[in-house]
Amino acid sequence: MTGTEPLLSVRDLSKTFRVGSLANRREVQAVRGVSFDIPAGSTLGLVGESGSGKSTTGRAIARLIEPTGGVVRFDGADVGPLRGRALKEWRRSVGFVFQDPYGSLDSRMTVQQILSEPLRVHSVADRRERRTRAEELVDEVGLSKSALEKYPHEFSGGQRQRLAIARALALRPRLIIADEPVSALDVSVQAQILNLFNELQQRHGLAYLFISHDLDVVDFISERIAVMYLGEIVEHGAADEVLAKPAHPYTQALLEAAPRLEPGGRIERGPKLEGEIPSPENPPPGCSFHTRCPRAEEVCVARHPDMLAVAGHGAACHFADLPTGHLTVTRGTAE
Repeated sequence: MTGTEPLLSVRDLSKTFRVGSLANRREVQAVRGVSFDIPAGSTLGLVGESGSGKSTTGRAIARLIEPTGGVVRFDGADVGPLRGRALKEWRRSVGFVFQDPYGSLDSRMTVQQILSEPLRVHSVADRRERRTRAEELVDEVGLSKSALEKYPHEFSGGQRQRLAIARALALRPRLIIADEPVSALDVSVQAQILNLFNELQQRHGLAYLFISHDLDVVDFISERIAVMYLGEIVEHGAADEVLAKPAHPYTQALLEAAPRLEPGGRIERGPKLEGEIPSPENPPPGCSFHTRCPRAEEVCVARHPDMLAVAGHGAACHFADLPTGHLTVTRGTAE
C-alpha cells in the first residue's frame, strides 16, 4: 500500500435481500451505492437511525454476508474475489465487535477458550502460545489473568464487551468493525469502553469503522463521519465540520434531536425527527429523505441529488450549497 492509498476503500457497495415466500418474493435494498475510505490508524463513524443500513454495511465489508454489488479494497487489493483459504487469510486482518456483549460470547466456553478459538481456527499458535496470547489479551483490555478460567455470565456487561474486544484483537487485525459496541451499556461504562478503543488504536495503529446511532459517541471517537439514511450516505466529512455545520436536513434533524447537557446538569432533548423511515422494500423516488424533510420541493421527488461539496465536506441534497441549507449547532459538552 502506498502512502496515498487508504487501508479500506469501499465503492458503490450494495446489498439486496430477498424476503417473503416463493409466491411473494420481494427485494429489500438495505445498502445502496455506499462509498467511503478509511486510512490506516483512523476512525470513520457511520451514524444513522435504526434501519438505515449501517450494520448491513459493516457485515458486507467483513464478508459476514455477501454484498450484492460494489468493490471493497483492503490495502489496495480487491477482496471480492477471495474464496476459501485466501478469504480466511484476509479475515485475520479484520476484527468485528458486535453490539450485544451478552449474546456474542459463547456461554459454554471459558474466556480462555473464547480468546484461543480464533488462534486455533487459523492455526497460528500451539496450545502454550494460545495461553500466552490469551493472557496478553485480557491484560490489554484491563482484566486480570484470573478472568481466563471464568465464563461470560460471571462478568458485567462492560467486562463482557472488553472480552469481545479482546477476541477481536486476537489475530492482530489492522481494521476493527465495531457495530454499536456501547449502545447496550450504561453511560458511565460507555465512556470507559470508548477510552479503551482510543487507547488500543494509539497502541496498535488500528483503523476503525465505528457504527452507532449516537452522535455524541461518533463525535468522541471519530475523525470523520458518514451519515447514513435508508441505505445511502447522505453526508460525510471531517467530524468537526459535519457536526458544526451540517448541510443535509437529515443530519440537522439528528443534531436537533440529540440530548444536550444544560447548565445545572439538566438534560434537554430536542424535537424528535417526525415520521418513520420508509421501508427499504419500496424506497421513495428522488431524494430518499423527502418524505420527512421540511424543505422538500418538487425537484426532491423527481431527481436523486448528487453529493455536493459544501462547507468543507459532502452532502447529497439539492439545496446543500444554499446558505439556508446550513444550520450551526452548538453542542453541549460534559467534563
